[in-house]
Amino acid sequence: MTFTVIMIVCIAIVLGIAAMFGMAVSKGYDYKHTVDPLPDDKRHKEDHKKADA
Repeated sequence: MTFTVIMIVCIAIVLGIAAMFGMAVSKGYDYKHTVDPLPDDKRHKEDHKKADA
């Protein structure tokens, strides 16, 4: 009787951890990643202007 209760509790804990892991992975894949635009490099543009002249 005690062994059965312990096994049920252990299986419930494992299933709970697996469910939390699955939810975390799902939430990670649902996250909308964004990328910041590159900063406007004025020095780089000035170099091109000088090279064109």
